[in-house]
Parts: sequence; C-alpha cells; structure tokens
Amino acid sequence: MKDRHNLTMLTDFYELTMANGYFETGIAEDIAYFDMFFRKTPDGGGFAIMAGLEQAIEYLSNLRFSDRDIEYLENKGIFSKAFLEYLKEFKFTCDVWAVPEGTPIFPGEPIISVKGPVIQAQFIETMLLLLINHQSLIATKANRIVRSAKGRGVMEFGTRRAHGASAAVLGSRAAYIGGCIGTACAISERDYGIMSLGTMAHSWVQMYASEYEAFKKYAEIYPENCTLLVDTYNVLKSGVPNAIKVFKEIKPQQMGIRIDSGDITYLTKNARKMLDSEGLQECKIIVSNSLDEYIIREVILEGACVDSFGVGERLITSKSEPVFGGVYKLAAVEKNGVMMPKIKVSENVDTKILIK
Repeated sequence: MKDRHNLTMLTDFYELTMANGYFETGIAEDIAYFDMFFRKTPDGGGFAIMAGLEQAIEYLSNLRFSDRDIEYLENKGIFSKAFLEYLKEFKFTCDVWAVPEGTPIFPGEPIISVKGPVIQAQFIETMLLLLINHQSLIATKANRIVRSAKGRGVMEFGTRRAHGASAAVLGSRAAYIGGCIGTACAISERDYGIMSLGTMAHSWVQMYASEYEAFKKYAEIYPENCTLLVDTYNVLKSGVPNAIKVFKEIKPQQMGIRIDSGDITYLTKNARKMLDSEGLQECKIIVSNSLDEYIIREVILEGACVDSFGVGERLITSKSEPVFGGVYKLAAVEKNGVMMPKIKVSENVDTKILIK
C-alpha cells in the first residue's frame, strides 16, 4: 500500500484529541451513530446531487496510521503511549450506509450514516465532509447547468480555474455525475473513463501566417472530427468564412466551430445562417467563455443557435455559491443494546421547533 493513497492524517486536529480522550476515558469502543446531512441546497435549488462516495470508500479502505504519523503524534507530547500503540493497529470496522452517487438528495435527510465504535466513527468526520461536500457541490452545479441547456450537451472546461489539482480531477468527475457529457481534463479519462474533449487555443491560430492556414493544418491532422475556434480575429468577417472554406476543401467527417467571446446570440444566429447557406447544416456550433445556468438559459430564450456549451470557471468552482454545507452529527449512542437518540439543540430555531 502506497502512502500517497493514505490520507489518514488529512483531518482536523481535534479529531485526534477527541480520539485520545475517548481512549483515555474508556469509551472508545462504545457504539455511536453519526449522520451526514446538509441544511440548505446551493443556489436555492430544490435538490442537490450526491457525489464523492467512491473516494470516501477508498479513504475508509485505506485508513491506517503509518510510522511517520505515529512519530508526528508522539512528538506533539499530548497523546498517551497506550493510545499511540492503539493507533498502530487501527482498523476501520464501522458499518456505513450511503445514498448512491448521482441520486437527488434533499436538506435534512441523512445521506451517509455510520455505526460503530465512537473512536472510529468520530475520526472520519473531516474527510467524509471534505469528499462529499466538494463533489456534491460541483455535481449539483453541473446538474443545474445541464438542465438549463435543454438537452444540448454541456462539457466541463474548468481545469485551469479549479482550486488545485485534486479539485480539478474530482471536480470533473463530479460534473460528469451531474450530467456533463465530458471534460477538458485529460487525466479524468485516464483514471475515470470520462471522455476528454477539446479543440484548439487561440495560440494555435496565431502561430500560423493566416487564420485560414491554421484551420487547414488542423483539419488535415484531424479529418475525423474537426472543430475550429473562429473568434481569434473576427468571428463573422474572417473566422466563419475561413472555417467554411476549409470544411469544403477538406470535408471532415464531423465538423464544428467554437465561439469563445462576444455576443453569443448575435454571433451564433449569423454563423448558423452562413454555414447553412453553404450547405453545412451538419456543422455544430459550440459556445464557451464564463458561462453558467443563467447565461445559458438567457441565450436559449433569445434564440441562440448553439449545439453544445463548454462551461468552465463558474462550474468547477460553483462560483455563485461555492460551499456545500454538509455536516456530520452524532445521532445516537448504544448502551446495552438500547439506542439512545442524541441531538444538538443550541440556539437553532428550526431544531427547537422540531423537538417541541
């Protein structure tokens, strides 16, 4: 087992101090029940989408303390020797129930339930929340965007705007669970089988002596599936006309144009007319550039001629509401075979109303 798969120490420090406390006070093996749930759907939506379970299972399956972990904890000088010896043989044995990935989930309902020795069930809180909160957030945002597209394909294009490598890879995975047809993130296809998609950057067009030459070279290299980026200089005056010329010369099996800037509705309507007038009705129009569900809905209502959307930063970061507020709470403890419910009341008005 490689250490790179072992994320045991990716935890809040108080999970460790509580674990030591449970051990020292003799209740480490008492049976506890924890539920994960969320209180509010992002963006005021009616439901969220469950995601992240595969990574949660992988984490639980690899839960162990390495010699390096034990050395670090010993050097803190606050943990008992008996507790550190216990951690050397630590193994996760709790029962876990979870909602399947891709399932609509609703506020207040348990989406993961854990039963087992409190020292184990408590310790996994941080990573469960990290994994499920992040991916459920992105899957939920993706689902909102996909539904706004009204059957048109949505591609996840956010790798370069993600908050780190893990967020990019797992975010693209979550976006796929939420309904995206593919991703720009190549490693996601290698690791998860999610189709990677992409065409060219503006730099490709700029590298050649002319836009026409750049398009022709690309079409010659990729005659099976050729999508040309037409907004480097001027979409309607040069981009689309040069794309049409190349398509009629090379005759790719599949062809498309991508527009990455400007007035989406105006440009796509006129581009569609130009393509159709040249007998290129099968040519697809792809649009990208800082899109979200609100912009997509608006341009569709305006009559934009778009076959698919590439959505980046506002999806991969869930820009409009970037936090999924899932929590992990003690729900019950078991004594002599009898389950005793537990609840945090505090000053939460909803909770007080509920228990009355």
